[in-house]
Amino acid sequence: MKDNQTIAAIATPIGRGGIGIIRISGDAAGFCAEKILGRIPKPRYAEYLPFKDKDGKILDHGIALYFPKPNSYTGEDVLEIQAHGGPVVLDLLLKEILETNNVRAAEPGEFTERAFLNDKIDLTQAEAVCDLIEASSEQAVRSASNSLQGEFSNVINRLKNKLIDIRTYIEASIDFPDEDGVDYISEGGISEKICELLKETDNVKKAAINGTAIRDGMKIVIAGRPNAGKSSILNRLSGQDTAIVTDVAGTTRDILREQIFIDGMPLHIIDTAGLRDTDDKVEQIGVKRAWQEITEADLVLLVMDITLKEHENRDIYDGITAKLPSGIPVCIILNKSDLNSSPYRETFNNEKVIRLSAKTGEGIDELRQYLKETMGYSSCTEGSFIARRRHLEALDRTCNYIKSALEQIRTYKAGELAAEDLRYAQNCLNEITGEFTSDDLLSKIFGSFCIGK
Repeated sequence: MKDNQTIAAIATPIGRGGIGIIRISGDAAGFCAEKILGRIPKPRYAEYLPFKDKDGKILDHGIALYFPKPNSYTGEDVLEIQAHGGPVVLDLLLKEILETNNVRAAEPGEFTERAFLNDKIDLTQAEAVCDLIEASSEQAVRSASNSLQGEFSNVINRLKNKLIDIRTYIEASIDFPDEDGVDYISEGGISEKICELLKETDNVKKAAINGTAIRDGMKIVIAGRPNAGKSSILNRLSGQDTAIVTDVAGTTRDILREQIFIDGMPLHIIDTAGLRDTDDKVEQIGVKRAWQEITEADLVLLVMDITLKEHENRDIYDGITAKLPSGIPVCIILNKSDLNSSPYRETFNNEKVIRLSAKTGEGIDELRQYLKETMGYSSCTEGSFIARRRHLEALDRTCNYIKSALEQIRTYKAGELAAEDLRYAQNCLNEITGEFTSDDLLSKIFGSFCIGK
């Protein structure tokens, strides 16, 4: 905690509204109540009271709520004042409060930070508060709510408990090596248990990837040769003429970005210049930028002209995918199906293939459904949770340490080194829930919150 001062802030957005809320947290909350209200309200009961200035003049009337510690959001004494939502009256009330001894203005996210530091919530729940406020879809709201209720934390804690059990057994076995000719690590099936732990951790990581997509959206790059219909597909997905479409190859020379929502799921669609060798300096810059976007994509929609011969498209496919970074999923889009209705035999490399016509709209619904599935969309949100990039990074490191521990056991029979790897893995999981974290990370996380939360 930065200090032990009481903090206060306007918790509602700037501007005029029916109601404006001022939140106060800390030991001086009761003094603020006596100063503004004339007394401390009955705990956890809403009371309609006058709000007065230091001279006893009434500034407004409204609702006051008082929550004594530790049964409050922050774990401290908390007072909430619900006044009329005019900015001037709220500023006057806040000014009176801030003139109270040992009371200062709250910093962004400081109320939730105090809730975390006072063990009212863990770090994933604290982040879920911000995610719930910023949610841009129903699924994001429900997933953030699940995380706020501890769904994500429970998943991480289950992994951690299994990891601790394995690590404890290994460390105990080190103290009694091969006693009476018994190899306790082998007899305990530790290798199999680590394999199971690795599988479960990988499944959590996959769920977290979907949770990240729900929160941040996916970056989807539309790529392909010039005149394949990339810009027309962008226009179809966005529902407006975002990109210029002509019969002239190479019309798109720069990056076009559009954020769209499919059933509330956010997608960042990027149209790029056609990938080809060219002497045009402007187009060369566009192609270079296109490749840069492709290397940072979560998914590449590789658009091909179905009116070309299959071997021509195969050559285009081989030429483009050979330059793609490994690990980036590709979906093949066979465009212009309105001009060629004959069967298409080429299967490429088992990537998803969608046949459509950007001109008529045929197949666009299939593409939308595929994008939803790729993002992990489900009409049932039970058990889903919001995740962040830092969670993915921590889970990646956890998996790597568990793999290393498995190798130490299987290949080298080195229980000491395996136990150390599992200790590092445990620290990575602790970073997610906040049991082990740095002040810099906390400042970064809570600094992204709005003031008053």
